[in-house]
Amino acid sequence: MRALRGHNAAVVLDLLRSAGDDGVSRLELADRAGLTPQAVSKIVARLRDEGLVADAGRRASTGGKPAAVLRLVPDAGYAVGLHLDRDALVVVLVDLAGGVAAERRAALDFGAGADAVVDVAAREVGALVAAAPGGVLGVGAALPGPLDHGTGVLHRVTGFPSWDGYPLRDALAARLDLPVVVDKDTNAAALGLALAGVAESFAYLHLGTGLGAGLVLGGGLHRGARTGAGEFGHQVVQLDGPPCACGDRGCLEALCLAAVARGDLDEAARVLGTGAGNLVSLLDIDLVLLGGRVVGGAVEVFVRGVGAVVAARARREGARVAAGVAVAPGGERVVAEGAAQLVLAPVFGRAALAGAPQTRPFPKLGGSAP
Repeated sequence: MRALRGHNAAVVLDLLRSAGDDGVSRLELADRAGLTPQAVSKIVARLRDEGLVADAGRRASTGGKPAAVLRLVPDAGYAVGLHLDRDALVVVLVDLAGGVAAERRAALDFGAGADAVVDVAAREVGALVAAAPGGVLGVGAALPGPLDHGTGVLHRVTGFPSWDGYPLRDALAARLDLPVVVDKDTNAAALGLALAGVAESFAYLHLGTGLGAGLVLGGGLHRGARTGAGEFGHQVVQLDGPPCACGDRGCLEALCLAAVARGDLDEAARVLGTGAGNLVSLLDIDLVLLGGRVVGGAVEVFVRGVGAVVAARARREGARVAAGVAVAPGGERVVAEGAAQLVLAPVFGRAALAGAPQTRPFPKLGGSAP
């Protein structure tokens, strides 16, 4: 019963969040949540006591008593989203409604070793937490894989073998004294996009210092049996091709980054489009979203180039409609904001989508983090 009460409260919170500033009445909450009005009243009373719900006025009367409208209090709690790239970090403080309240950026060097990276990350996250006007529920950290999402332990980060086996989740949690979730950068971005409702099934392709994919299939984030799904950049597309930092040859990432390095962005888009076409054919998805700093610097080139390759392949395969190709909303913060959703999604009953294990339970909403 306790778990059921927690789930029902999360469902009500999610409905309140979806309603935005316009708010929603108790009767509407009961109808949409499939609960009795009495149950909703009890849940709302508890959420109000915890500072999570406030009045949003009354609706105009349609003949009866004007209905009282409720809304979520966004600044009643926060989550931190941390994007660790190979050479820089972005950290954001996100409120319960998903709004970014503060942001920090810093240079980073994965080659300096895991402990040095954790020092920089803890400093930047700590500065945001100290300035947060409300309680912080936890930290979502996103970085290049491969890694074990369940334990928060890194595998051999491409190009940085010394990171293999590093317990990043526990190291950050010990430094920050907050619950921490760790996931791949592409998964975090895909989660944030899925929660925003971009599509039921799609691939998010991230081209920056590396190349990876986040997959949402049938409304759920797909990590695979060993949390290794989405190592998109290391599919071999040219046998005996140029060496890749992963140790193989002819990887999509190596070819794409080489084209970027020599300034041939049209070729980089063509190579990326080839990989995207493989993915579309394999998974039968209908949307490909592009992100990462390289894409952000030449959006039109990549959307046009990847889209042309995907469309040509669809014509050859006899598809009636080609998969759509577009730039992912969110810009440079798409990974950091998605990382914050690793913490927030379970609060709103979206744990099945987020699948977010952490070092200890997130603190109770309405109170400060331990």
